[in-house]
Amino acid sequence: MEPNQLDLFNSAQLTSRKRRPDVPLMSADALVRWKTQIAAHQQRARENQPVQQVALFDLAPQHCDPEQIDPLTLRLDTLSFFERPGQDLGEPCIYFVVDTTPKLILYVGETVHSNQRWRGTHDAKRYINQYISLHRQYQLDVAICISFWWDAPSATQSRQALEKQLILKWQSPFNKENWKRWGQPFG
Repeated sequence: MEPNQLDLFNSAQLTSRKRRPDVPLMSADALVRWKTQIAAHQQRARENQPVQQVALFDLAPQHCDPEQIDPLTLRLDTLSFFERPGQDLGEPCIYFVVDTTPKLILYVGETVHSNQRWRGTHDAKRYINQYISLHRQYQLDVAICISFWWDAPSATQSRQALEKQLILKWQSPFNKENWKRWGQPFG
């Protein structure tokens, strides 16, 4: 640099970027409060089934009624379900990522190929890993599982509409639709 030229940037800042210290995403108390608020909402959603309108004529029941789908009563599986030998592409489904220790629905998703959706990159996998890591850091119980609802429509638009209804009903915190309400501490 020329002797009379002004230095707009500190050369030390340009040559070495300091790494931010690892700061926990939230305190243990904040994590417990966050989970408690979500669990309280989800428990209310389970208990407060909407009033069913009485029909004058017998109508066929809605095949995919989101009010009849309770992720906490479905069979649980591990997040590595897709690694089992002999698995095919899988089937269309709605799936739920659940922390079974407080019975908390963390994520609602849909897929046309249940065994392929979790093989690659998925933002929810990153959130889950950070969630688990924070629990382990504070020595809090955590048990992440996945459950599937296999009666999902095979038509993509119908399946996505059902997924959206379930996301809004359960207010699952890892779905972007609910970040405004719960924040995005693991994103």
